[in-house]
Amino acid sequence: MDFWIKAAQLILSLSILITLHEFGHYFAARLFKIRIEKFYLFFDPWFALLKKKIGDTEWGIGWLPLGGYVKIAGMVDESMDKEQLAQPAKPDEFRSKPAWQRLIVMIGGVTVNVIVGFFIYILVVAAWGETRIENDQLNYGLAVNKELRDLNIGLEDGDVITHVEGEPVENVRLVNIQIFLREARKLEVLKPSGESKTIVLADTINEFLWENDAVMAFEPRVPIIVDTIMPDADALNKGLMKGDSIVSINSQFTPFFHNLQEVLVDLKEENSPLLIGFYRDGLFQEIEVEKDTATGLIGFFNKQPSFLVPKSVSYSIGESIARGFDRAKWTMKDYIAQLPLIFTSKGASSVGGFGAIGNLFPATWDWEVFWLNTAFISLVLAIMNILPIPALDGGHIVFLIYEMITGKEAPQKVLEYAQIIGFVILLGLLVFANGNDIYRAFFK
Repeated sequence: MDFWIKAAQLILSLSILITLHEFGHYFAARLFKIRIEKFYLFFDPWFALLKKKIGDTEWGIGWLPLGGYVKIAGMVDESMDKEQLAQPAKPDEFRSKPAWQRLIVMIGGVTVNVIVGFFIYILVVAAWGETRIENDQLNYGLAVNKELRDLNIGLEDGDVITHVEGEPVENVRLVNIQIFLREARKLEVLKPSGESKTIVLADTINEFLWENDAVMAFEPRVPIIVDTIMPDADALNKGLMKGDSIVSINSQFTPFFHNLQEVLVDLKEENSPLLIGFYRDGLFQEIEVEKDTATGLIGFFNKQPSFLVPKSVSYSIGESIARGFDRAKWTMKDYIAQLPLIFTSKGASSVGGFGAIGNLFPATWDWEVFWLNTAFISLVLAIMNILPIPALDGGHIVFLIYEMITGKEAPQKVLEYAQIIGFVILLGLLVFANGNDIYRAFFK
């Protein structure tokens, strides 16, 4: 059932966004009196699930849910309609219009996706407000990633970051993003001793964090309270119980959850049992358990502390517009900042397809999460579509800009070959991304 609920949310979200994207092209084309031959949600090779001709446009729903399209008369597109292109251009065809009009038609879809993304973020903030974790909720300060602590630049467990680049920290969860994606380097830190200290990170800190799997440089420091134990975990058989407070592993003191994680990483290659020290009803006890051979973990979920329940903040209509706009703006900037990472081996392995996108949605229907994810996907679609890859809107835009600069149209054969090459590239990316999903699902 979880799968179908996620799938339903994904299909509904993509259906909305694809339809709106294609309407962006449609309305721009109609503005310049360009004929639209087809408007389809999903692709329809060989047959369509539904179709109806209204005026000179065939409207339909295809059976292949990999996107959608509008077939613009007189345009080199995925249909590769060479017969039509071999005829003299008609006044209501794309190719007969000035380059600037064709450019507006091509950016119509991306423009709609951007507007929709910003609009949804504003409405979500107005309807549900925002949630955040504030510094006064950090009862034990922050856990600093071990790789970052080992740099000896003055960061230690228990620190609280009060300012980033001179701006007060409103939401602790954004600090990692500000450092890794927004290149924030100057931190004001309140030490456990009560001393305030300024720490300036090196310009190369992003590369360091990425290479050392330390992108989550900071997280709230929490004690270890057993919540749920996996049914196949040896710890369950040996008597570990919900509510137990773990404080040591093999006699190494682990007062907080990140300490336990670090010790387990160090012991991952060892096959000997783990000696777990914990408190139950105020009494210290120890038990010896076998760890999971595949993951090296004990097999339990830590209890989320009540002091870290995110706070809800409501805004007026005016404030919602400003906050929603800012949230959408940073969503786009942060996503663009991540794109270069795709070209690293680690980044390529993290690329996901429909499975990864589907997992953005929860297993229970939540309208707030649905609309937040829809807004995010809308902005991502805009960014991906504007990339200068043939067969995408960005590829067409490149040729149109070339024509506007040089005064010469790209040869028809060049456009046709570019369309084929682009389609092959996109198909390869689709196979690669969804292949990653399959690999992670069955082999990791």
